[in-house]
Amino acid sequence: MTVETVDLRRHIERGEGIHVLRSHQEQREWNGIRYRIGLSGKNVGSRELSMNVATIPPGAIARAHIHVDFEVMLFILSGRVRHLYGPGLTETVDNEAGDFIFIEPGVPHEVHNLSDEEPVVAVVARSDAREWENIIAYEV
Repeated sequence: MTVETVDLRRHIERGEGIHVLRSHQEQREWNGIRYRIGLSGKNVGSRELSMNVATIPPGAIARAHIHVDFEVMLFILSGRVRHLYGPGLTETVDNEAGDFIFIEPGVPHEVHNLSDEEPVVAVVARSDAREWENIIAYEV
C-alpha cells in the first residue's frame, strides 16, 4: 500500500529537544482514510513513534490490512466505528467517541464508519516512525 508524501519539515518549530507542528490542514489519503499529517520520523526525526489524526468519511471502509511489527493506539474523538478483525475477519468490536483502542502487531483488521452522515475522527499513534511503510493488505 502506498501513500502520498507531504513534506511538513518547513512547518516544524525546532527547539532544544522539543519540536512543534502547529495546527494545519495538510492531509493525505490512504486506504479510504484521510490523515491530517502529524509527527513522524519524516519531519521530526522520531525513531520509534508517529502520530496523526485520521478521518474516515461517512460510510467509508478502510480495507483489511495488517500492521507488521508495530503497535497502534487510537482515541476516537467523534463518530462510531466497527473493526472486523482476526483470522478471516470473523470478530467484531464497535467503538465510539471517548473510546481508546489498542491494535497488536500482526492482527488483520478492517475499519468501517457506522454512519452514512458523520465522519469518524481519531487520534492515531504508532510505534513506528515510518507510519505506513510496514502495512500490508490482508486478503480474506
